[in-house]
Amino acid sequence: MNTTSLVKKVLVSSILSCALISGVNAASKEKKYIIATASTGGTFYPVGVGIATIASIKLAKNNKITFSAMTSAGSNENIDMIDKGEVDFAILQALYGSMAWQGTGSYTGNPKKNLRSITMLWQNVEQFTIYSKYAKTGNIMDLKNIYGEKFSISGRNSGSRVSAETIMNSLGIDYGKMDIQYLSYSPSATALQDNKIVGMNTPGGTPTSAVTNAYATIGADKVKVLEFNDKNLQTISKNYPVWTPFIIKAGTYPGQEKDIHTIAQPNLLVVTKDTPEETVYLLTKTIYENLPFLKSVHKATSVMSLQTAINGLPMPLHKGAAKYYKEMGIKIPDRLILN
Repeated sequence: MNTTSLVKKVLVSSILSCALISGVNAASKEKKYIIATASTGGTFYPVGVGIATIASIKLAKNNKITFSAMTSAGSNENIDMIDKGEVDFAILQALYGSMAWQGTGSYTGNPKKNLRSITMLWQNVEQFTIYSKYAKTGNIMDLKNIYGEKFSISGRNSGSRVSAETIMNSLGIDYGKMDIQYLSYSPSATALQDNKIVGMNTPGGTPTSAVTNAYATIGADKVKVLEFNDKNLQTISKNYPVWTPFIIKAGTYPGQEKDIHTIAQPNLLVVTKDTPEETVYLLTKTIYENLPFLKSVHKATSVMSLQTAINGLPMPLHKGAAKYYKEMGIKIPDRLILN
């Protein structure tokens, strides 16, 4: 099966077909793992499906391990599901992972010390897209211009919502004065196109399909991804220093003629400490031995490398992941090692 046809299968469904896992008897004692992602319009989903696909292809026959990816409301629901044992792995925003591990924010008094990191996946780029008529300066503070208007902050239980609220709270932008809508990425893009909302929050790896759709259907002259300056970033970082500057290069989106200066935080793959060391070791090894495949699934993963695998992780590594990185000569800081 060539890469093109495989990628098409990846993007069609999160459930792997039997054709992708040749030689596996349904009656065999294989272990099936589930990876929680997010809505289909963002980056979590295709990357999660890509990881599940390549891991199943490589590990099903000899190791009797398969993976599937499922949609979800994002980081918040993913933590809840992994905490309840409903899924085995999950993709999280670093902000949410930091809150969960430390027991702050939504998890005050209820830290999730059972979580362990596997790898940084890609940077989650903040993309607040509004109609150009409200973007008087083009800066994130223009969100104040949509007070009283309908704005999609993303899914109610999503990490995207929490990151947006954290950013706006830090900058003194009162989202309580907006008519907040809780739509996932694809519905947000459709609502923006239909003039049912005036803006949307869709952080993700670039290009993010929801933003691509908005630019393509509405027009680059009529919508604007708001920018962040150094002062904005410094203010936000006083509370949660997980963001760094990020440039969305011109041409990333249809009709985008200039670079967009925004900010980004890492996303990561997590698991519980109770997951078998060998399983996590094999998954980590498979991911990094097959990066060309993952990079063909979504451009956001182009930043993935062994050299950046543990950058920005907010919680200790799982022993299986740490074992692989040590074998590959990666120096692991003490903060990421927990007995």
